[in-house]
Amino acid sequence: MYQTITMKEKLLLLVKIVFPILVTQLAMYLVTFFDIYMTARYGTEDLAGVSIGSSFWVPVYIGLAGILMSITPIVAQLMGAKKKEQVKQAVQQGIYLAMLLAAIVFAFFYFSIDYLLAFMDLEPVVADVANRYIFAMSIGLIPLFVYNALRSYIDALGATRVTMVISLLSTPINIFFNYLLIFGNFGFPELGGAGAGFASAITYWLILAIAVWIIHTRSPFNSYGIFRSWPKLSLSRWSEISRIGVPIGISIFVETSIFSAVTFMLAVYGTVTIAAHQIALNFASLLYMLPLSISMGATILVGYEVGAKRFQDAKQYSWLSVGTAVTLSFLSACILFFMRSEIAALYSSDPVVVELAVQFLLFAALFQLSDAIQAPVQGALRGYKDVNITFIMALISYWVIGLPCGYLLANFTDFGAFGYWIGLIVGLTAGAITLSVRLLLIQKRISAHSTVQHYATK
Repeated sequence: MYQTITMKEKLLLLVKIVFPILVTQLAMYLVTFFDIYMTARYGTEDLAGVSIGSSFWVPVYIGLAGILMSITPIVAQLMGAKKKEQVKQAVQQGIYLAMLLAAIVFAFFYFSIDYLLAFMDLEPVVADVANRYIFAMSIGLIPLFVYNALRSYIDALGATRVTMVISLLSTPINIFFNYLLIFGNFGFPELGGAGAGFASAITYWLILAIAVWIIHTRSPFNSYGIFRSWPKLSLSRWSEISRIGVPIGISIFVETSIFSAVTFMLAVYGTVTIAAHQIALNFASLLYMLPLSISMGATILVGYEVGAKRFQDAKQYSWLSVGTAVTLSFLSACILFFMRSEIAALYSSDPVVVELAVQFLLFAALFQLSDAIQAPVQGALRGYKDVNITFIMALISYWVIGLPCGYLLANFTDFGAFGYWIGLIVGLTAGAITLSVRLLLIQKRISAHSTVQHYATK
């Protein structure tokens, strides 16, 4: 990374940082995307089971893995402040923490998933698929969490193209093992939805091996000696990672789990509704990788400028990220609106599922703008290491405003299942507004503090 002067230079650097992140996010998400897509081609009941399983898996994994995202602003600020000697310890302690988090998630699913599924009014075959899918995915927990820590380190050095290449390799690997294990090709067992989980777990182990090899052998990563001279556990470093990461993780959990909560609530509408809802959510989530990637780029660039005490540049990167995401979100909304029939037909040949999915996709198009604002604003706030208030705002927006609104619309109006999606739109919009106000206040406070310091030195 380097200092920029003009807005044109900033935009070019933003694109340079974000494009590889986008490709990386798409490649990583395509693991889940093809789990859903290929399972949908296998059968509606298996799709519903994987949908339920993913609704448990994704928020828990993403929420805890979000803690490791704190490594990015920590390393970015260390680099901006020219404290490179502290990078190694931060990353190594992050790897320790990643392994602990993986163990916690595994224990949670191992001891609780049977009880959680029993509370839901699911068809037995759907519950069985969900159970086996979650178990299979859990085999890949350790590599997935450790890779997230290593990826945060690589991205913080500005080498986002490296994680792009690694992640691009994950997609064909996952498709290949899905083909073998879901459908039972070339003599492999036909596992249906559970096969998608095993394929993903194998993929996670392979991409971790690739990442470790690159960091250990390639410049500039090997110069930091990440895998040499392992230190003892450092509670102070864990405290720093957790102080920034826990609010990030909880904030992400709050946002992603509301989609899972909607999936659970839609279970009463039957297997077809769950399948149609998952189709719309799966494709909308694919498009969400764009504002999410811009958000991650904003964290890196804002964190780097804050570390260098160039606060005006940090402010410009913040709003440049928002403007770019909003502009591109219009294209995403158009794709969802005008191609919703074709998108639904890609997933399923069941005409009832397709017809319902088309209607869900219409609502997915409506929350593209809110997503495009709240994601990069959150990324910029993480670059400032402002995470606690962000978590509270996200909690209120999604769970106090969005979900209750959806419940009321679904159960006391004629909207039915679609009421929950309207609630999602309301929650995301509330989040976009409140987080934007928070970013403005943070920047105003920093600007005032910088002005006072400037005159004090005269």
